[in-house]
Amino acid sequence: MFHAITRHGILVTVALLILCLLGTMAALRIPVQMIPDLETRTITVETQWPGATPQDIEKEILVEQEEFLRNLPNLERITSVAGTGWAEIELDFPFGVDLNETLIRVNNALTQVSGYPENVDQPSVNATSFSANAFMHLAVSPLDGNPRNLDMDMLRDYIEDTVRPRLSAVNGVAQVDVRGGAARQVQVRLYPERLALNGLTPATVRDALRARNSDVSGGEIDSGKRRFLLRTVGRFESLDEVRQLVVERRGDSLIRLQDLADVTLDHARISQRSYVNGAPVISLAVRRESGSNVIAIKDAMLAEMALLNQELLNPQGMQIKLNSDDVVYVRDSVFNVWKNLILGALLASLIMYLFLRSWRVTLIGVLGIPVCTIAAFLGLMLTGRTINVISLAGVAFAIGMTLDNSIVVLESIELERRRGMDRLRAAVAGVSKVWPAILASTLTTVMVFLPVMFIQEEAGQLYSDIAIAITSAILVSMLVAITAVPAACARLRGDELAQASGNGRLAGRCADLVGWLLASARRRALCAATVIGGSLLIVLTLTPPAEYLPEGEEAKTFAMMNAPPGYNLASMQKIAEQVQAHFLPYTPAGTAPEEADAAVPPIATLMMNVSTEGLWTVVVPRDPADIEALMAALVEHFRTYPGMRAFATRGSIISSNDGGTRSINLDISGPDLASLFDVARLAYDRAGEIFDNPSIQTQPSSLSLAQPLLQVYPDWERAAELGLDADRIGFAVSALTDGSYVGEFFQDDDKVDIYFYNAMALQPDLQTLRGLTLYTPSGQVLPLSSLARIEEAVDTSMVRRVDGRRTLTLNIIPPRSVPLEAGVEQVRTELVEYLRAEGQVPLGVSLSISGAADQLDATRESLSSNYLAALLIVFLLLVAIFRHWGYPLLIMISIPLGMAGGLAGLALLNLAGSALAAAGLGGFSQPLDMITMLGFLILMGTVVNNPILIVDRAIDNLDHQGMTPIEAVREAVEARLRPIAISTLTTLCGIAPLVFLPGAGTELYRGVGVIVMAGILGATLVTLTLLPVMLHGVLSRRSRHQTEGTAG
Repeated sequence: MFHAITRHGILVTVALLILCLLGTMAALRIPVQMIPDLETRTITVETQWPGATPQDIEKEILVEQEEFLRNLPNLERITSVAGTGWAEIELDFPFGVDLNETLIRVNNALTQVSGYPENVDQPSVNATSFSANAFMHLAVSPLDGNPRNLDMDMLRDYIEDTVRPRLSAVNGVAQVDVRGGAARQVQVRLYPERLALNGLTPATVRDALRARNSDVSGGEIDSGKRRFLLRTVGRFESLDEVRQLVVERRGDSLIRLQDLADVTLDHARISQRSYVNGAPVISLAVRRESGSNVIAIKDAMLAEMALLNQELLNPQGMQIKLNSDDVVYVRDSVFNVWKNLILGALLASLIMYLFLRSWRVTLIGVLGIPVCTIAAFLGLMLTGRTINVISLAGVAFAIGMTLDNSIVVLESIELERRRGMDRLRAAVAGVSKVWPAILASTLTTVMVFLPVMFIQEEAGQLYSDIAIAITSAILVSMLVAITAVPAACARLRGDELAQASGNGRLAGRCADLVGWLLASARRRALCAATVIGGSLLIVLTLTPPAEYLPEGEEAKTFAMMNAPPGYNLASMQKIAEQVQAHFLPYTPAGTAPEEADAAVPPIATLMMNVSTEGLWTVVVPRDPADIEALMAALVEHFRTYPGMRAFATRGSIISSNDGGTRSINLDISGPDLASLFDVARLAYDRAGEIFDNPSIQTQPSSLSLAQPLLQVYPDWERAAELGLDADRIGFAVSALTDGSYVGEFFQDDDKVDIYFYNAMALQPDLQTLRGLTLYTPSGQVLPLSSLARIEEAVDTSMVRRVDGRRTLTLNIIPPRSVPLEAGVEQVRTELVEYLRAEGQVPLGVSLSISGAADQLDATRESLSSNYLAALLIVFLLLVAIFRHWGYPLLIMISIPLGMAGGLAGLALLNLAGSALAAAGLGGFSQPLDMITMLGFLILMGTVVNNPILIVDRAIDNLDHQGMTPIEAVREAVEARLRPIAISTLTTLCGIAPLVFLPGAGTELYRGVGVIVMAGILGATLVTLTLLPVMLHGVLSRRSRHQTEGTAG
């Protein structure tokens, strides 16, 4: 077979060119992302009920929906939240569930809810994942100077109707969310005195409006040969028709709505406002489809935005701009990996040239780099993957590994030439002798990735891209080594290959050192004890606590100011103006004051959303290096406002922008809200004592029952006497204070809500309620106070439930110096157990830890079992190759010792980062996160390659060359040192740029790189020291047994 392949070099060349062509086409068509798409396993149910209190929403919506949703199969956790006017339920399912089937089940369960209160919108059901976070933030604002004096609050519907559909139609866009402004609303502003004069109640007017505002289908009528559709038209077609509504007829006189109220088209009460660099805007957040190309989407969005400005917005006095996006970070990160990949390839090629001293032989050796890189892209496309930082890092890791097989083949062919064979015969004989070893090393490298398929957590989904890239590249490198390399070597001049493959002095010296080591039993024992003892010491002392996942952090901060319950929008608006006045001078739109705050770095963009719950900001510094200082300045300023809680975190590519992969969630559950808030405050304070300045976000945002609540308790006996019921009293109270929904009005095919308001109190206050008058069916006019008592109380501004129990959650994010694993243990022992021991947790209140802590434990458990599976696979492969149960154990001793080397490398890298930080050069810290742990899995398949060469050669020397055990081992080390040195150095140089060169996205793969680099280096030292010692012992025992058997 190899003879035919070697002779037909043109066919081999054509096959490789076809492979390269297909791979290049694949690379040009694969979508580009930051990270792989993570599997969606959370389904969100959102329900709107304008004006409803959280307490009513909990009873009327959440409890009803939970009753049917909790029976869904595979449901792991159900989290429900009720705020003012809205409800949200998050359903968490295990990885691997059929999401489409689950969505159908969720919708079916919701249809079983018997009925919702009036004005409750139908629930919307969506599937979400971390990788589906909004990646572009846009804003619509007036043109400079606002030449048309536009009121942005009134333009939300225009944006919804014209801009949003155009942006949503861009290929790859999944959803566009609009924030700011308010929806259009037909407002019927009732005059109470006119109602009283005519003896009417708000409920009477409502009933008259609803009775008129409907179309009724009448079926069909046949007349002759014609068929007519029949309908009675009653819906209002204009505001004038609403005004002309006949409320009641008395004799010959008609009481129309315009006699009782003013009817106008306005907008709903503003619930939030959006600003960019101090200017009021309508914000748009863009989410992408799974598997889409973020760079292509941005380019298409920018083109569509230009058309929108030209065709629609500029003529109306508006403009749409891009405020911030993740694409810059994605582009920079991907470019950084490409740069490091190319640099690594050049370094590996240089190392080969320094060893081989022939550019022709070097060219043959590095032939596999471009071919295998292209093959990796082809593998990614065939498996439905994308080009991202993780998959590109896998390609970069494979560069050095792809040279190993070619190096072994080159050395073997040269050895045959030195034995006197011609070029063709030497090429065939050389590849024939080593192809089993090449197959073995390739399979061990590839097969260790099989268990990755069974890791379902987010880490496993990220692993698969690296696994596919490395597997594709390594498999093709084997094919290149056993086909293209011998075919090319058969056409080289003999002196070129001989010149390139001299053993040199280093191999001889190393072999002499091995011989000296093996000559003394004492030296052998000391070597084994030193290597094994040192490795154990490294594992015991340098293994750091684990993290879950890196954040993939951008130079962007999400900062929040959480207001205490009871703040209205006007109060928060004043605070927002003060905050903007403090930070706007540091933006491009402002001029830094003479007495500038040195703690505030220059700001590129300041986006702010204002609501009654607080301020939510996205702030981008001009210099990415200033991100930590900017976060500190924001938190420090937010805390200057009494009663406000501040929280800030860096933007994350991998998780939600709330420190998700480092968040320790403490769930406090129980039936009594007062007890829950007491325990939550104690836990909040205790967390501040345990950690040094942690970031703590709470759900709800306030930890006190301080939301002012007015409750009207009617005298039901008196109400029955007057002919009033709960509906009439409640409707009159809501319609004449904050407004009440009564129907819908169609304007240009859009539904616009119709609301009743009190014309004499468009901005109602407490006095409005106390002075409210009620109208009875009998025509009496009574003050509300004569019919009901009004009580002031306090309650929560948000109701949160987990698995059917009321729950408060603290998201505790430890400082960077505390790894997640250590932080979880501290929360468990120093917070939870401390509160219980102090008797501060009442009966019926439970405390549990969830969030990233749960995922860390689940992923680590999955990794442990899959590491064992990978070890077993490697062992069985080696047994099949050597046809022996003992030699594989000898080879596999390099795996745990290589892992110890990886831990040592990680510790040295962090030591270097600390030294740089101490010197004021930035510094860095590389945690032992779940992606970094993938390095150990890669090591399992790679560190056995060199021991395979030595063990195979030594066994051959003993069995067929008649050498003694010492001579067999010494010659094996001498013969294989050169390919081991070349393959080790090329692999290290291929990975080195990924580890040592800083840049965007390096935190995602730097840890894997240093583990693999240090592990390979450590395993190489073990291969040249401990392995010869142990191999000598095994061969000596085998030789004695053979001698005894012969003598017997």
